[in-house]
Amino acid sequence: MAMSTPATARFAVRIEDTGETYRCADTRSLLEGMEALGRKGIPVGCRNGGCGVCKVQIRDGRYASRVMSRDHVSEEDERCGRVLACRVRPCSDLSLSVIGLMRKSVCRSDAGSGRAAESPHEHPAARPDCPR
Repeated sequence: MAMSTPATARFAVRIEDTGETYRCADTRSLLEGMEALGRKGIPVGCRNGGCGVCKVQIRDGRYASRVMSRDHVSEEDERCGRVLACRVRPCSDLSLSVIGLMRKSVCRSDAGSGRAAESPHEHPAARPDCPR
């Protein structure tokens, strides 16, 4: 009897700052999806949640996150959807804004042309204690 592997879901991720949308598999981080856009200059650091370069604000949608350095993402940040793109996988279509050090590169004017334990999250839009 052959074992079947679960199908990989792919979700639309919209970068609100540029209007770009890309597809990201639920097995890949949002940062890996951004890199797949093929745009030069998307800076990446450690890819492991320790440097803080890829900080984003999830505006809408569901995601699963892995452990992130508290030096770069506070508990309040995480509760309000401010997370590191290298440590987050999409669980639905979602939209985000770039707020970390990679903002300059992602939002430039020509922008248009084995899992660890994870925690599920809903977008923080309905939370009155999370500034938008």
